[in-house]
Amino acid sequence: MKEAPLVSIALCTYNGSEFLSLQLDGLVNQSYKNIEIVVVDDCSTDDTFAILEDYARQYPQFKIHRNQQNLGFAGNFEKAVKLCEGELIALCDQDDLWDVKKIALQVDAIKDNVLIYHDSEFIHHDGTSINKKMSDLMNLYRGDDPIAILFFNCVSGHTILMKKTLIDAALPLRKGYFHDWWLAYVATNIGTIDFIPQCLVKYRQHDQSETNILKMARDKDNYKMSSIQNYEHTLSWLKICRSFKANKNQALINQIYNAYKKRAESYYSIDLGMLLFKHWKTIFFIRKKPVVSKLNYIRKQFLGIKVKKLIDRDWS
Repeated sequence: MKEAPLVSIALCTYNGSEFLSLQLDGLVNQSYKNIEIVVVDDCSTDDTFAILEDYARQYPQFKIHRNQQNLGFAGNFEKAVKLCEGELIALCDQDDLWDVKKIALQVDAIKDNVLIYHDSEFIHHDGTSINKKMSDLMNLYRGDDPIAILFFNCVSGHTILMKKTLIDAALPLRKGYFHDWWLAYVATNIGTIDFIPQCLVKYRQHDQSETNILKMARDKDNYKMSSIQNYEHTLSWLKICRSFKANKNQALINQIYNAYKKRAESYYSIDLGMLLFKHWKTIFFIRKKPVVSKLNYIRKQFLGIKVKKLIDRDWS
């Protein structure tokens, strides 16, 4: 009988003492037992590290580390996953609530996929249900087409169980962009992703959090970015995706990137509009909107966004 693979749970902490014990209880009570819990604390000033030390004394699967200087989320996350020894790695937030069968179900479901994720239930700051789940906001994608992940993301970090080969391909992280989106993009290029439709995490939402998905979904001006800022942010993201060495469909990525770049050079963007229309079923699969809304979005892309300061920048 094949031995159960070691699963590393990578947890980054920073001033998370309020809900940390509830989360840690969910980790130590997982029905899947061959786990290590790798925690990297990023210079917390509250009781976070004391809580971690207490759990580490009780549970030998804990491996806790404390940074000498604050690395920020991206740096801390990279450090945490590099310390993981398991062939499978699960990502963990400090304030959610895990189903005790989460890891067992994901290990069973990952099979030949590079990454397996799942649905999540949103809860308020106080732990009460919002009566909404991730799949209410977006379609969950399974497959191996990176074009489906190019403009929209449905893979949240706390839902991810991945093979270590994905980390090897995805690091270093791309500064300024969500790590889970980048992991999903890389995963669809080097293999396949799949999901479990069951809600295996209660995902706590905080009003001031940058990762409050419900808040972002309500934010109609796209995180309060101006149209120019949003354009630059998307163009930069497309440039990052284009530069990935193992792109499965490099020619199409180049076409989309070049067409998007030309929006800054013209009042009309025929090439971009036509590309989005040709591949709209894939590009907009995740976006849980009526077909009319998706087509209207494409219609708007036929209009350019001619801005001289963007033309003068190096987007090659």
